[in-house]
Amino acid sequence: MGPRRKASKLQPVGGSGGGELLPSPSETKDYINELSHEVLCHIFRYLPMKDIVCMESLSRKLREAVTLYLRVVKGVDLCAGRWWEYMPSGFTDSSFLLLLKKMPDLEQLYGLHPRYLDRRRVRGYEAFSIPGVLEALQACPNLLGVETSHLELVEAIWNYMPQVHILGKFRNRNGAFPIPAENKLTIPITAKIQTLHLVGVNVPEIPCVSMLRHLYLKWVRLTKPQPFKDFLCVSLRTFVMRNCAGPTNSLKYVPLVTGLASARNLEQLELVRVPFLGGLIQHVVEDSWRSGGFRNLHTIVFGACKNALEVDLGYLIITAARRLHELRIQPSLTKDGVFSALKMAELEFPQFETLHLGYVDEFLLQCKMTHSELVKYGLADVIENPGIITDIGIKVVNEVFTNIKYLLIYNCPHLHNPHHWITDQSRWSRLVDLSLVRCHAIKLESFAQFIESLPSLEFICLDQMFREPPKGCARVGLSAGTGIGVSSALVSNQNSNNDNENNNNNHHHNNEANLPPAPPPVNNNNNNQRQQQHNGKFPLHLQLLSHIGLVQQSTAGPASAVVPKPPLVISDSDSEEEEGLVSRLMPASSLQQTTSCTEGVSTSYCKGKTPLRRSNNVALPVSASVDQSKAPVPDISCEKSCQVTSEQIKADMKAAAENSRRTSVKGITGEARDTAQRADNGTPQNSGSAGSAARTGSVVSGAGAATSRQVGGCGRVVMGMSHRTTTTTDRVAGMGVVGPCGAPTGEAAAVNHASRRPLLTGQRERASGSDQDFVPRRPLTRSCTRMSSVSLVPETGKAEVTHLMRKRMADKSTSTSDPVTEDDHVQILSLKSKNLVGITLTNCGITDLVLKDCPKMMFIHATRCRVLKQLKVESAPIVNRFDYAQCKKLDMEQVLDQILRMPPERNRIIYMRPMHQIDTVALERQLFQGPYPYHIAIVHEFSNPPNIRNKVRIRSWMDTIANISQELIKYEFFPEATRTEEDIKNYPRYPWGRDIYTLEGMVDGAPYSMITDFPWLRTLRAADPNSYARYDFEDDESTTIYAPRRKGQLSADICMETIGEEISERRQSKRGVFQRVVVLFLHHCDTPGDPVDDDYI
Repeated sequence: MGPRRKASKLQPVGGSGGGELLPSPSETKDYINELSHEVLCHIFRYLPMKDIVCMESLSRKLREAVTLYLRVVKGVDLCAGRWWEYMPSGFTDSSFLLLLKKMPDLEQLYGLHPRYLDRRRVRGYEAFSIPGVLEALQACPNLLGVETSHLELVEAIWNYMPQVHILGKFRNRNGAFPIPAENKLTIPITAKIQTLHLVGVNVPEIPCVSMLRHLYLKWVRLTKPQPFKDFLCVSLRTFVMRNCAGPTNSLKYVPLVTGLASARNLEQLELVRVPFLGGLIQHVVEDSWRSGGFRNLHTIVFGACKNALEVDLGYLIITAARRLHELRIQPSLTKDGVFSALKMAELEFPQFETLHLGYVDEFLLQCKMTHSELVKYGLADVIENPGIITDIGIKVVNEVFTNIKYLLIYNCPHLHNPHHWITDQSRWSRLVDLSLVRCHAIKLESFAQFIESLPSLEFICLDQMFREPPKGCARVGLSAGTGIGVSSALVSNQNSNNDNENNNNNHHHNNEANLPPAPPPVNNNNNNQRQQQHNGKFPLHLQLLSHIGLVQQSTAGPASAVVPKPPLVISDSDSEEEEGLVSRLMPASSLQQTTSCTEGVSTSYCKGKTPLRRSNNVALPVSASVDQSKAPVPDISCEKSCQVTSEQIKADMKAAAENSRRTSVKGITGEARDTAQRADNGTPQNSGSAGSAARTGSVVSGAGAATSRQVGGCGRVVMGMSHRTTTTTDRVAGMGVVGPCGAPTGEAAAVNHASRRPLLTGQRERASGSDQDFVPRRPLTRSCTRMSSVSLVPETGKAEVTHLMRKRMADKSTSTSDPVTEDDHVQILSLKSKNLVGITLTNCGITDLVLKDCPKMMFIHATRCRVLKQLKVESAPIVNRFDYAQCKKLDMEQVLDQILRMPPERNRIIYMRPMHQIDTVALERQLFQGPYPYHIAIVHEFSNPPNIRNKVRIRSWMDTIANISQELIKYEFFPEATRTEEDIKNYPRYPWGRDIYTLEGMVDGAPYSMITDFPWLRTLRAADPNSYARYDFEDDESTTIYAPRRKGQLSADICMETIGEEISERRQSKRGVFQRVVVLFLHHCDTPGDPVDDDYI
């Protein structure tokens, strides 16, 4: 069809004598009606059915063409290819029958997705009903297949028109959980369907359906007692069963697994919360693998399968090794032994790419219901513990799956040192995407070292990683951040630091599905020898029993007194808020402890989560208590996860002695003197050490070194525990006064248990401000206090009053519940990677992000990182997208300065959602006045809930603005602007040598404001659309800042034709332009301080 001619009014030809007149605009030709019926029918093939039917009423010619088209058409789509939408509303039984009667040759009817269907007809009432649809379908004699998503309609088709196929993917649209009682479907054996996707449906059974290729069952209640009795789908390629309410008896799943084995072309197997019999898959695979059972699997997913064993998973993996490329493993099977066994099988996995360890289904992660509610609604009774795989297991993973590209690890708290995952046999040379979620024990320095060693890594995703310890943990000796609610000594490693490969090798086979890690052994050397013997001679369960027996023997006291120990429960923890974590860390037993040092009792026990320890308590006179710390007491309870060297001990002793001398000179209140005198008149009380005292030159370790503190002639034991030992919740800041018989007096009753008060001697003196040089020996590690800084020198002749100590301890605390001002735990993530493209941080506890050397890095996304403050860019030339959303402590000024000081090699967009009010004037001054060689735009967006339209559209046109400037500078010899220190001095006031203007408007009812010095933009926005204008795009100036497609401004060359006049003006005034632009997009929806939920972040 040629270009349409312009109709114009013509003047008479040949002067005033008259002449022939051409037609006026009102008499234009109707070109459509001049087309033949065949051409019109060809055009109809490209139109939706709704438009074709509308054309019947336009003209007689078109009505004839529509009738001819419908008579010969064989396939019709009522949704015009939009399978997710509903068919046009307004149909009734009679109108739908009339339409289908016009299509006698119809074979395939797509898009039969009615929004609502009545179950039955009502006399005298015109409606759209299931019987009416069936009648209309039966009016098409050649009908072969129908596409629908209506449960009752598909069942009616199966019952009354069994020869009709169900086309495409059948997926009901009214699925929900809890499963609605009205959603019912009975699947007949004769059903002609290839893809059946059921969500929230009650189904009696899954029969033998020979044509079925893809079966998805999600939230399906199987109502018959034997729902898989006749299950046999030989053509099945995909079987997914997620969170279904089926039989609780594991034996009833036997026909399901045998039926799946008979599907020789099965490619995808996903079982989530399916309580099949443990060991069943192993036996079925043994029987069927020779005939091709499970040989073609490329995806295997096990999630929350209550009885699944390692052999079930292992046999499937081994059988499908040739084609397997994705594997998701539930936490109970995420253990070292699975991969050690696969390594011993010596198989190759040539196509394997994706591994998800500790896999938990999204429904279980997002569901608000409790476990008991899920069980009440029919789901299997399963409680998942975190995966117990260790660094050794991850190391073996890459030795087994050498081609792995995508690795996701969820909630594996026994992983510590990622740089140990790399060996000569495990290079991770093809790993492209790494995601770590809730692996709280991974060390930041080791992780950075691991990233640097990965040659192909492009994407990093960290979620709930490197969590900051709760405030106050450093003072009370809690090890925060492990997130599983047990002592850090148990988490970090059972035998030693994770750096010690030998000890690890002895212990890593002892992991079982539902057992917590064993307590630390008492004598490392002896235990290692014993464990080697056990590992060599006994089966796994005997090794575990013998190991537990050793620990129980070692923890018994000298008097063989058995003290009950609270069970260690590894919860699927989340360590969300500081107070919540601390309350979980403290067991109920720790709040009701017995007195740790009482007269007449020679042993003391702590009922915390640390293992019980022997105590060598020797009755000593008070005069000898000073030398007690130097006495060579055997080192019985020893944990390497908390070490203090002899040099550190000597330094602490010296510092504490100096502090005691300095403070003793200062006056003591009269009340303190009276108390000291009353205490001196009493009988001296013997004091015993409640922990492991150290020999000179030996290593003191354990939960803490115990010191004997004498208060007014009465000895008292003060435990300095650097890990999650027993703490108090009382808010008394100082140590109380002890009477002559060891009983607390007055306010001191609140703190009468020394083991509940890990008050450090050195800290106590430092609180008075007398010693500025003493530095606690507590390195900045994730476990908060890996080393104990307890002074081992007892003090004599010093009494303290509670209110005095409260004054001195204003900035110190001995309980996590005390009000304390403490700086955030500094955690710096330093990235160095030659191929890294982007990093995504969510709920991470890092404070600083450093880009050391990332030549290919392009984006940084940080969301809800509470303590993220600073960004340092050393070398990342092409990073151009920065997203900081809901990072409440972000130093905006520092981050913006770092980004804008980068060499102008790329256009950059910075998206921020601050949680506090922004000083816009100061922000504009910083950006526009600073030494930044970019054109800058600051966009303030006020939509709530957040609208991302402006943000997304800016990315499409900011490059066009920069490209125009680059073209002018490179090819038109246009002056280039500079931003040197001299320029800054020349323009000290607004507008700082820039052409700054403001654009304002509304988007979806919310205002926006843009302050910028972008050249060309105002002219382009004001220009009329050109011949390239596209109206297929939804945006215009009323819905976004600038819509270049509506203007036809599709490239820099086209735009330069429009802005020629502005180019000349700038050239004449000698105002240069920058080659690059930066956009700062500020979304103010979170400004009140309450984060707004947003699906886009």
